[in-house]
Amino acid sequence: MREAVDDFADHLSRVRDRSAHTVRAYVTDLVSLLDHAVRMGCADLAGLDLAMLRSWLAKQRTMGAARTTMARRVAAARTFSAWAHRAGLLPHDVAAPLASPRAGRELPTVLRADQAAALMDAPLRAADAPTPADTAPADGRTATPAPAGNTADPGDTAEQSEAAAPEGATGAALLRDRLLLELLYGTGVRVSEACGLDVADVDQARRVVRVLGKGGRERAVPYGVPAQRALDAWLRHGRPRLATPGSGRALLLGARGGRLNPTTARRIVAGWSGAAGLPRVTPHGLRHSAATHLLEGGADLRAVQELLGHSSLASTQIYTHVSVERLRAAYRQAHPRA
Repeated sequence: MREAVDDFADHLSRVRDRSAHTVRAYVTDLVSLLDHAVRMGCADLAGLDLAMLRSWLAKQRTMGAARTTMARRVAAARTFSAWAHRAGLLPHDVAAPLASPRAGRELPTVLRADQAAALMDAPLRAADAPTPADTAPADGRTATPAPAGNTADPGDTAEQSEAAAPEGATGAALLRDRLLLELLYGTGVRVSEACGLDVADVDQARRVVRVLGKGGRERAVPYGVPAQRALDAWLRHGRPRLATPGSGRALLLGARGGRLNPTTARRIVAGWSGAAGLPRVTPHGLRHSAATHLLEGGADLRAVQELLGHSSLASTQIYTHVSVERLRAAYRQAHPRA
């Protein structure tokens, strides 16, 4: 069975061109399924049947798996079953009759435009804030406030705080954080897409960034003047301070010069949201906010779909519901007949 799992992972990666995240999730689900089958007395892969699949899914549901997780596990089982049947490992496609549960659609939490503006300005306010004399470092350098949670950088190979980086790195980190926030909100890109950007992916003349999204799909996303200013400051005064021979062409860098890790980026966003006095914000929350504000400003749904890199318009339509809910809330608050 182990060989089948490895071959399936190779098929997903090389033939289906699935992302590393998808391959990892599907393989994890498959290992869980096969472990359950073995516990039920299945000696080899050919003994896998529909009853075992349904038993496995029922167990997952009783353990509290969310509907979205259940939908993914059904998709993993069906994909594996179809592949194993074509490869001659299963006498027939045992998972074909499985129905995928309808995933619940929760309205995403979004920031108001003024809240988003406050978050974008937070690193600028921190950079301009005077440092009290009694908190100045002993070596005479000027310390710059950092957001809560922005201490360790998992994107680097060794654990090291921003404060422990070379002189000037704290100021450089502020410039990087400002650019990260402007990119996430100004373009609506995913955090993994932002962290994967290279310097050459940014066309400053046209103010367009080239993004490699899910499934290897490439798209061009425009960005505005505030993001351009943040980019100029980072490339001139921030990135050179953090760059090392091993930085390559990565646009956003961690404290030790490696490519910024998405986990670190999430913590940076959460830290600055706290510094701005806002509820905890995630990079995906900024993506939700960008899409909602675009639609509220009159952008075409198809254009927003293209900007976000959604393969299906149905994924984009959820933001129209957000706008409707805001309209209803305003109506209930203001209309005398509400």
